[in-house]
This record gives sequence, C-alpha cells and structure tokens, in this order.
Amino acid sequence: MHELSLADEIVRMVEAAAAREHFKRVATLRLEAGALAGVEVPALRFALDAIVPGTCLEGAQIHIDQPPGRAWCARCGAEVIIASRADPCPRCDGYPVQVTGGSELRVRDLVVLND
Repeated sequence: MHELSLADEIVRMVEAAAAREHFKRVATLRLEAGALAGVEVPALRFALDAIVPGTCLEGAQIHIDQPPGRAWCARCGAEVIIASRADPCPRCDGYPVQVTGGSELRVRDLVVLND
C-alpha cells in the first residue's frame, strides 16, 4: 500500500511548512489526486487518518479532490477525458492519446492557525 508512504510524505511536507512559516495547526488541507495519479483515495484517506494524530494536521479537515484524467488525441486533435492511460480517444476511438492532466498528486492549499 504505497498510499501510506504518500500520506507520510504529505504530513512531512506540511510539518516542514509549519516549521518554516511558523504556524502551529492546520484547519484545512486540500489535496488533489488526479484520476490518473495511481492513488487509491480511500486508502490515502485511511492512511492520513492513521498518521496525523500528534502532528499539526491533527483535527484538520482534509479534502481530496479527484480531477478527471485529460488527454489530447493525436488522431482527431480533441482534448478528451479518459479514465485510464490505456484508454483510446472516446471521440474517434483512436490512439495515441497524450495525457495532459489528472496525473498529479499535490497539496492545493492549507488554511492554518497560529493559536
């Protein structure tokens, strides 16, 4: 389950930001895990819930947005939404499609508290 190592890295990044920016707690953390990122969102949420106690994220609301996979079709030139990197273009059933979005896992924003 690589989601545990991803959760650990997210917590480390936020803790490092807390030390650098001098905040004590996080009220809200918003993550983005694209449909093509290879992340099982329920497993990531479970891992985060397990490791945030005792960190600046304890008690924070954690939102995980899941933008769809996006690609450009070389055959018909369309920007399309895909569910898998192996999918053909849903407009022309052609290949190749080049992924243009939805493959990221990133921290979108933090709402922090200094109390």
